[in-house]
Amino acid sequence: MAKIHMILQGKGGVGKSFISSTLAQHRIAKGKNPLCIDTDPVNATFHGFKKLNVKQINVMNNDEIDPRKFDDLIELIANTETDVIIDNGASTFVPMSHYLISNQIPALLLDMGHELVVHTVITGSQALLDTLNGFVHLVKQFPKEALFVVWLNPYWGEITMNGKQFEEMKAYIDNKARVSAIIRIPHYKPETFGKDLSEILQSKFTFDEALRNSTLPVMVRQRLTIIRRQLFTNLENVSAVLS
Repeated sequence: MAKIHMILQGKGGVGKSFISSTLAQHRIAKGKNPLCIDTDPVNATFHGFKKLNVKQINVMNNDEIDPRKFDDLIELIANTETDVIIDNGASTFVPMSHYLISNQIPALLLDMGHELVVHTVITGSQALLDTLNGFVHLVKQFPKEALFVVWLNPYWGEITMNGKQFEEMKAYIDNKARVSAIIRIPHYKPETFGKDLSEILQSKFTFDEALRNSTLPVMVRQRLTIIRRQLFTNLENVSAVLS
C-alpha cells in the first residue's frame, strides 16, 4: 500500500514546503524514491528543490483555480507504486479540500490500494488560532479513511494557549481520535541553528547538498547535521504511520 502524504493548511508561511522537503529527504535516506508533487500556483517552493525532482501540477485556468485540474493529480498518483508527497499551497487550500471531500478521494485511493495521510501544521503566536481552526476544519470535514498527522512548528512562537500545550487544548482533545501522530519541529535559536536552516531553505538545498558543500563553514555544517538528525529521529518515532 502506497502512502499519499498531502500537506494541507490554510494559513500561509507556516512551513508546509519545509515539511514536504523534510519528508522527501527522510524517505530518500531510507532508500525510497518518493513521487514529489507541488500544486501551489503562487509559491511553488517545494518545486524549487531540484534534487528532489518535484513535479509541478498546474491547477490554474487563466487567472482562476480550475478544480478539474486536480483530476491530473489523481491520474498521476493512481498507479504509483511508491509513496507520494504533495505540497499544497494556502491559495488552493479551500478548493483542494473541497475537491478531495466532494469527490470522495480518500475512499477512491483506498480502493486503489493507497492510503491518504493528511499532514497539517500548528504554529504559535498570532497564527495559532488560524492554524488550530484549520486543523479542526480538516478533521471534521474529511472522512475516516484519511489519517492525520499534526506537525507542531514553533518558528513563529511558542504553541501554548492560556498556559496549555497543544495536547491540552480543546481543539486536540475533541479530535484526538483522528490524530495518528504528532511530530514536533524543535525550536532553533535564530542566531545559529535557525539562521543556518533558513539559509539552506531559501537556497532550496537539501541537507545532503549543504553538507557536501565544502565552502560552508564547518560549524554551519555541524549544526545542519544536528538539525537533520533531530528531524529524522522524530520521523522515525512515527514510522508506523508514515511507512
